[in-house]
Amino acid sequence: MTEAEVLNNTETGDSKTPVNFIQTIISEDLRTGKNGGRVHTRFPPEPNGYLHIGHAKSICLNFGLAAANNGITNLRFDDTNPSKEEVEYVESIKTDVRWLGFDWEDRLFYASDYFELLYSFAVQLIKAGKAFVCDLSAQEIKDYRGTLTEPGKESPYRNRSVEENLDLFERMRAGEFEDGSRVLRAKINMASPNLNMRDPVIYRILRATHHRTVDKWCIYPMYDYAHPLSDALEAITHSVCTLEFADHRPLYEWFIDNVDYDSAKYGRPQQIEFARLNLTHTVMSKRKLRQLVEEGYVSGWDDPRMPTISGLRRRGYTPASIRDFCERIGVAKRDSMVDIALLEHCIREELNFKAPRVMAVLQPLKVIIDNYPEGQVEWLEAENNPEDPEAGSRKIPFSREIYIEQEDFMENPPKKFFRLVPGGEIRLKSAYIIKCEEVVKDEQGNIIELHCTYDPDSKSGGPTAGRKVKGTSHWVSALHAIPAEVRLYDHLFLQEDPEGDETEDFTSNINPGSLESLTACMLEPSLVDAVTGNRYQFMRQGYFCVDPDSTPDKMVFNRIVSLRDTWAKMQKK
Repeated sequence: MTEAEVLNNTETGDSKTPVNFIQTIISEDLRTGKNGGRVHTRFPPEPNGYLHIGHAKSICLNFGLAAANNGITNLRFDDTNPSKEEVEYVESIKTDVRWLGFDWEDRLFYASDYFELLYSFAVQLIKAGKAFVCDLSAQEIKDYRGTLTEPGKESPYRNRSVEENLDLFERMRAGEFEDGSRVLRAKINMASPNLNMRDPVIYRILRATHHRTVDKWCIYPMYDYAHPLSDALEAITHSVCTLEFADHRPLYEWFIDNVDYDSAKYGRPQQIEFARLNLTHTVMSKRKLRQLVEEGYVSGWDDPRMPTISGLRRRGYTPASIRDFCERIGVAKRDSMVDIALLEHCIREELNFKAPRVMAVLQPLKVIIDNYPEGQVEWLEAENNPEDPEAGSRKIPFSREIYIEQEDFMENPPKKFFRLVPGGEIRLKSAYIIKCEEVVKDEQGNIIELHCTYDPDSKSGGPTAGRKVKGTSHWVSALHAIPAEVRLYDHLFLQEDPEGDETEDFTSNINPGSLESLTACMLEPSLVDAVTGNRYQFMRQGYFCVDPDSTPDKMVFNRIVSLRDTWAKMQKK
């Protein structure tokens, strides 16, 4: 199979086609001995924001391909735009990559490591007559560029002499000219059908303090120039990037072909494009995510509603669930939209087997059991996880006053309501059957407590333990309950594709109900020692995680996902 055939073979799920076309390319390279049998990939984020779930796909792909083929992976920061980059982002990216389970070992690099070399390569291009200093403004360069149907116009500065270009470029570096007054451009072809080849800018003047080189430089290379040459200098064999860079590949190859970087020593990198991740009910543009943070639509980059890795981590997602998600969506050559329900399914499936079951009452209604002895406390047995035989059990206290969910009682219930009603019975999970005898209301007519009786023989092992009632409710002993705040999260955007209408501000699709904070919740006492990051299934409520906002006085939990698995249901249809 030729490279062109492999690159066009993009479908997944067909037994006649490869699930991962990039692996097919690598396998063929290994078979033919290309790159001396080496596989060397890189993950090259720009440190201008926090990583999101789309980056997680790229991380898993780059590190995963290398690991599967006895190769290695570099982490390289594309720090060529100091006006938007911060050390905070560098450190957050390192944390996220490690948290996902990957290790670059001693292969941490920065594009700024190569600034001197990149400058010397630019000088090479000038001396070869393949680069020139241009005085056109950014708008004029855009106007001269032409369109997809019309060729561009050559800059009036395109034919400057080599000597003049060398002098101007050196003076650009020395800081003699104002920001934006001059750029260095590659001299390629203003009539090329590929707009990226129409004398692209490769250096611009930008006075901004760099997080590593400080104020040493006032000119910085453009991404399309720095990236391929950084790949080449690191001996990268397979440069995997997203599909929007497909049209940039000829330029990637042009720089490698026209700069003397000792290819005999380092080899020649190959750019391969795959479809980026698009996820329903969210946005993946780092610029838009930054806007959400800076304009206060969310509490920060790690807001649990954000698709950032730090946001997912705070929400309660695990590295394994995200890696599982990235594996399930596969690698394709065609853009598509992935349902966020699949991501939710992955964490739900993992936690179903791992998360301890506990009882938490989110909207408490007090129940007084009149015939239960005052001051008596029983410690009842409750299983920790029915899906895990090794999980064992725990003791939970039962007393005369308990809390149940407000929604588990109705004074005037509709048909098929199987919870507690006046004169009706329910079973309390792992405890007794109770019967509602009296409803107490405040002056406004709101129900504030119930008076019930219990069947003392109905607990496990008792004479009436097998007696059937239609409803079972979770509960918490009022005497032992731990107060907590519980944050219920929904999709951040109402529409599946919040970026679908380009004429509409994407923030107009923000879901006003994406966060509901319940501040009067009551939890069973086994959670007293829970720490940040611990995950649990709150019976009948969903999966929850301890938030970093928790204090010894009040715990805070985030709902990771509900129990309702829409993805699993869709697959059964």
